[in-house]
This record gives sequence, C-alpha cells and structure tokens, in this order.
Amino acid sequence: MTVREQETVREPIRVLIVDDDALVRAGLSMILSGAGDLEVVGEAADGSEVPAAVAAHRPDVVLMDIRMPRVDGLAATETLRGRAESPEVIVLTTFDADEFVLRALRAGASGFLLKDTPPAAILDAVRKVAGGEAMLSPTVTRRLIAHVAGPDRHPGRRQALTMIGALSERERDVALAIGRGRSNAEISQELFMSVATVKAHVSRLLVKLSLNNRVQVALLVHDAGLA
Repeated sequence: MTVREQETVREPIRVLIVDDDALVRAGLSMILSGAGDLEVVGEAADGSEVPAAVAAHRPDVVLMDIRMPRVDGLAATETLRGRAESPEVIVLTTFDADEFVLRALRAGASGFLLKDTPPAAILDAVRKVAGGEAMLSPTVTRRLIAHVAGPDRHPGRRQALTMIGALSERERDVALAIGRGRSNAEISQELFMSVATVKAHVSRLLVKLSLNNRVQVALLVHDAGLA
C-alpha cells in the first residue's frame, strides 16, 4: 500500500452497545457489524459496567439504553460526559420517556434513537454523531424538545437569554439555526456562509457557552424561548 493509500484509509467508528436486553444488543450488533465503516468493540448490560467498558474498548460512540436495573443510562451518561475526552453518547428510548431523554441531552448526549428506528437510520445516526453532528431532526427531536423544554416550564429562561446575549450576532444566528434543527450545510445556505465558517462559529459558541455539543445549544435556545 502506498503512502497516499494509507492516508485515505480511515479507521472504523468504534461503537459500544449498552442495553440490559440481550436480544436488543444482538440486533444492534448485527446491524452495526454489517457496515464496513463501523465496528462493535464491546457490549455492556448495565450502566454500572460502562466506565470499565469504555476504558477497555475506547469507543467513539456509545449506544446507551435509558432503563436498566442497577445504574440507568441517564446516570451513566452524566458520568461519562463529565470526563475529559469522553465518547459521544446516543440514548435509546421510546416516546413515553420524553423527560428522561431531556435529562440525557442536558447531560451531554448527542441525540437519541427510538428502539424501532430502521437499521439504515441507526447507521446514519452513529456516523453523524461520530462526525460531530447531532441527532436533532426538525421533525422528531425538535418536537420532543419543544414539548418538554418550552419557556413556560423552565425558570432558567432569563439565564438562557443572558448566555445567548453574550454571543456575537453571527454566533447567535448560528445558535438559533441549530435550535431549529438545521445541519451545518443547511445553516450555510440560510446564512450565506461556507460550511467551514459555520463549523468555526459552532466551535466558538460552544466554548463561550461552556457546552458540550449542538444538542445542548438547541436546548438553550428552547429554554430562552427563541425557537
């Protein structure tokens, strides 16, 4: 293999599956292992096993069930995202767990998947999250966040407005677009700037707001009543 060919070879995205249901783990493993650019590096049956599994397998993305018997996915996500260089987390849930999902997103999860999500969409979600995007679809996720994070239900609205007010005008425009569920490419078209410039604005506003990812930016926008 030439040097040029070696440079183009990408390491597979490493995935850890966390779910107390062995059948769910097996199904997800089969789906993910069928993609050449993804690798299931480990499994865990409870949130209590996550720190050791992450240390042992060094995943890029963790698929995290919410409801587990000893340590649930919410607590496990909070623990993981509180550490430096933690993997991205996608929570697995159903629609009857809206407020649990919100807590996971606030803890730093990059999005969520319903357990009946089609296989192709699961693969797409893992790839996007590993690439720095967030699972914040305009249809499902925005409706969920709007339902549980509306301004009437959050006394922190003033603080959220203050935080957004500290952004530059362009950063604020980007933050509001993220709150509407826009991707980098869509923000680029809406605001007439290159995708590289959008990414630079996103990086700066994350630092200014002391947030982990785009989902938390969207939640802040909703808390401020601006979405």
